[in-house]
Amino acid sequence: MPASIRASRLALGKRAQLVIATFVSLGLMCGAAMAQDLPLEKTLPLGLAVEAAQAALAACVQQGDRVSVAVVDRAGSVRALMRGDGASPHTLDSSRRKAYTAANLRLSTMELAHMVGQSPAIAGLRDMNEHILILGGGLPVKAGDEAIGGIGVGGGPSGQRDEACAQAGIDKIKARLK
Repeated sequence: MPASIRASRLALGKRAQLVIATFVSLGLMCGAAMAQDLPLEKTLPLGLAVEAAQAALAACVQQGDRVSVAVVDRAGSVRALMRGDGASPHTLDSSRRKAYTAANLRLSTMELAHMVGQSPAIAGLRDMNEHILILGGGLPVKAGDEAIGGIGVGGGPSGQRDEACAQAGIDKIKARLK
Protein backbone atom coordinates (compact mmCIF):
# COMPACT_ATOMS: atom_id res chain seq x y z
CA MET A 1 0.00 0.00 0.00
CA PRO A 2 1.48 3.34 -0.99
CA ALA A 3 2.49 5.75 1.76
CA SER A 4 0.03 8.42 0.59
CA ILE A 5 -2.94 6.05 1.03
CA ARG A 6 -1.67 5.02 4.47
CA ALA A 7 -1.33 8.69 5.44
CA SER A 8 -4.88 9.42 4.20
CA ARG A 9 -6.30 6.50 6.18
CA LEU A 10 -4.40 7.58 9.29
CA ALA A 11 -5.67 11.16 8.91
CA LEU A 12 -9.22 9.87 8.34
CA GLY A 13 -8.93 7.67 11.44
CA LYS A 14 -7.78 10.62 13.52
CA ARG A 15 -10.64 12.76 12.20
CA ALA A 16 -13.14 10.00 13.01
CA GLN A 17 -11.72 9.74 16.53
CA LEU A 18 -11.99 13.52 16.91
CA VAL A 19 -15.61 13.50 15.71
CA ILE A 20 -16.50 10.63 18.05
CA ALA A 21 -14.74 12.34 20.96
CA THR A 22 -16.61 15.56 20.20
CA PHE A 23 -19.98 13.78 20.18
CA VAL A 24 -19.18 11.96 23.41
CA SER A 25 -18.10 15.23 25.04
CA LEU A 26 -21.26 17.00 23.87
CA GLY A 27 -23.37 14.11 25.13
CA LEU A 28 -21.71 14.26 28.53
CA MET A 29 -22.13 18.03 28.73
CA CYS A 30 -25.80 17.78 27.74
CA GLY A 31 -26.33 15.01 30.26
CA ALA A 32 -24.67 17.11 32.97
CA ALA A 33 -26.77 20.12 32.03
CA MET A 34 -29.95 18.05 32.12
CA ALA A 35 -29.01 16.58 35.48
CA GLN A 36 -28.50 20.08 36.87
CA ASP A 37 -32.02 20.99 35.76
CA LEU A 38 -33.66 18.21 37.77
CA PRO A 39 -35.66 19.72 40.61
CA LEU A 40 -34.92 18.78 44.16
CA GLU A 41 -38.09 18.46 46.18
CA LYS A 42 -38.41 18.30 49.91
CA THR A 43 -40.85 15.73 51.22
CA LEU A 44 -42.95 15.61 54.34
CA PRO A 45 -41.77 12.60 56.36
CA LEU A 46 -44.36 10.34 57.95
CA GLY A 47 -43.08 11.02 61.46
CA LEU A 48 -43.59 14.77 61.11
CA ALA A 49 -47.00 14.27 59.51
CA VAL A 50 -48.15 12.12 62.44
CA GLU A 51 -46.72 14.57 64.96
CA ALA A 52 -48.53 17.50 63.33
CA ALA A 53 -51.80 15.57 63.21
CA GLN A 54 -51.51 14.62 66.88
CA ALA A 55 -50.77 18.22 67.92
CA ALA A 56 -53.69 19.58 65.89
CA LEU A 57 -56.05 16.98 67.35
CA ALA A 58 -54.83 17.74 70.90
CA ALA A 59 -55.41 21.48 70.38
CA CYS A 60 -59.00 20.85 69.26
CA VAL A 61 -59.69 18.38 72.08
CA GLN A 62 -58.44 21.00 74.55
CA GLN A 63 -61.09 23.40 73.16
CA GLY A 64 -63.75 20.70 73.47
CA ASP A 65 -64.05 20.17 69.70
CA ARG A 66 -64.58 16.72 68.17
CA VAL A 67 -62.66 16.72 64.92
CA SER A 68 -60.66 14.74 62.41
CA VAL A 69 -57.23 15.77 61.15
CA ALA A 70 -55.54 14.91 57.87
CA VAL A 71 -52.01 15.60 56.71
CA VAL A 72 -51.13 15.14 53.04
CA ASP A 73 -47.96 15.42 50.98
CA ARG A 74 -47.48 17.91 48.13
CA ALA A 75 -49.41 15.68 45.73
CA GLY A 76 -52.34 15.40 48.12
CA SER A 77 -51.69 11.80 49.16
CA VAL A 78 -52.62 11.12 52.77
CA ARG A 79 -49.68 10.78 55.15
CA ALA A 80 -51.70 10.82 58.40
CA LEU A 81 -55.43 10.70 59.12
CA MET A 82 -56.98 10.70 62.59
CA ARG A 83 -60.61 10.78 63.69
CA GLY A 84 -60.90 12.04 67.22
CA ASP A 85 -63.20 10.46 69.76
CA GLY A 86 -66.76 11.54 69.09
CA ALA A 87 -66.00 13.12 65.71
CA SER A 88 -68.61 12.55 63.02
CA PRO A 89 -67.61 10.22 60.19
CA HIS A 90 -67.91 12.96 57.54
CA THR A 91 -65.09 14.89 59.24
CA LEU A 92 -62.57 12.38 57.89
CA ASP A 93 -63.41 13.40 54.34
CA SER A 94 -63.65 17.13 55.03
CA SER A 95 -60.28 17.22 56.82
CA ARG A 96 -58.61 15.30 53.98
CA ARG A 97 -60.13 17.56 51.32
CA LYS A 98 -59.11 20.72 53.20
CA ALA A 99 -55.54 19.41 53.51
CA TYR A 100 -55.50 18.51 49.79
CA THR A 101 -56.80 21.95 48.83
CA ALA A 102 -54.25 23.80 50.97
CA ALA A 103 -51.37 21.67 49.68
CA ASN A 104 -52.27 21.97 46.01
CA LEU A 105 -53.41 25.59 45.92
CA ARG A 106 -50.68 26.54 48.42
CA LEU A 107 -52.98 28.81 50.42
CA SER A 108 -55.07 28.66 53.56
CA THR A 109 -58.53 27.35 52.76
CA MET A 110 -59.92 30.22 54.88
CA GLU A 111 -58.09 32.68 52.62
CA LEU A 112 -59.39 30.87 49.55
CA ALA A 113 -62.96 31.04 50.91
CA HIS A 114 -62.62 34.80 51.38
CA MET A 115 -61.16 35.20 47.88
CA VAL A 116 -64.00 33.23 46.29
CA GLY A 117 -66.56 35.22 48.31
CA GLN A 118 -65.10 38.53 47.16
CA SER A 119 -64.48 37.57 43.54
CA PRO A 120 -67.15 35.40 41.89
CA ALA A 121 -64.87 35.15 38.84
CA ILE A 122 -62.69 32.64 40.71
CA ALA A 123 -65.58 30.59 42.12
CA GLY A 124 -64.64 27.91 39.58
CA LEU A 125 -61.82 26.92 41.93
CA ARG A 126 -64.45 24.95 43.85
CA ASP A 127 -65.00 22.73 40.81
CA MET A 128 -61.38 22.02 39.82
CA ASN A 129 -61.79 18.41 40.97
CA GLU A 130 -63.69 16.36 43.51
CA HIS A 131 -60.94 16.69 46.15
CA ILE A 132 -61.11 20.49 46.49
CA LEU A 133 -62.95 21.85 49.55
CA ILE A 134 -62.86 25.58 50.14
CA LEU A 135 -63.89 25.86 53.78
CA GLY A 136 -61.72 27.19 56.59
CA GLY A 137 -59.51 24.67 58.36
CA GLY A 138 -56.78 23.79 55.84
CA LEU A 139 -53.25 25.17 55.78
CA PRO A 140 -50.27 24.46 53.54
CA VAL A 141 -47.28 22.89 55.25
CA LYS A 142 -44.23 24.79 54.04
CA ALA A 143 -40.48 24.29 54.19
CA GLY A 144 -39.35 27.87 53.64
CA ASP A 145 -41.48 29.13 50.74
CA GLU A 146 -42.02 25.65 49.30
CA ALA A 147 -45.35 23.92 49.99
CA ILE A 148 -44.52 20.30 50.85
CA GLY A 149 -47.96 19.28 52.06
CA GLY A 150 -51.11 20.37 53.78
CA ILE A 151 -52.95 19.89 57.05
CA GLY A 152 -56.72 19.97 57.36
CA VAL A 153 -59.04 19.92 60.34
CA GLY A 154 -62.76 19.23 60.03
CA GLY A 155 -65.56 19.13 62.54
CA GLY A 156 -65.07 22.18 64.72
CA PRO A 157 -67.81 24.77 65.19
CA SER A 158 -66.09 27.18 62.77
CA GLY A 159 -63.43 27.35 60.12
CA GLN A 160 -61.44 29.71 62.35
CA ARG A 161 -61.26 27.13 65.15
CA ASP A 162 -60.38 24.35 62.70
CA GLU A 163 -57.62 26.53 61.25
CA ALA A 164 -56.27 27.40 64.70
CA CYS A 165 -55.91 23.67 65.41
CA ALA A 166 -54.22 23.11 62.04
CA GLN A 167 -51.81 25.93 62.90
CA ALA A 168 -51.04 24.22 66.25
CA GLY A 169 -50.07 21.12 64.25
CA ILE A 170 -47.74 23.12 62.01
CA ASP A 171 -46.27 24.98 64.99
CA LYS A 172 -45.35 21.63 66.58
CA ILE A 173 -43.12 20.67 63.63
CA LYS A 174 -42.13 23.99 62.00
CA ALA A 175 -38.63 24.13 63.52
CA ARG A 176 -37.83 20.93 61.59
CA LEU A 177 -39.30 22.11 58.27
CA LYS A 178 -36.13 23.53 56.81
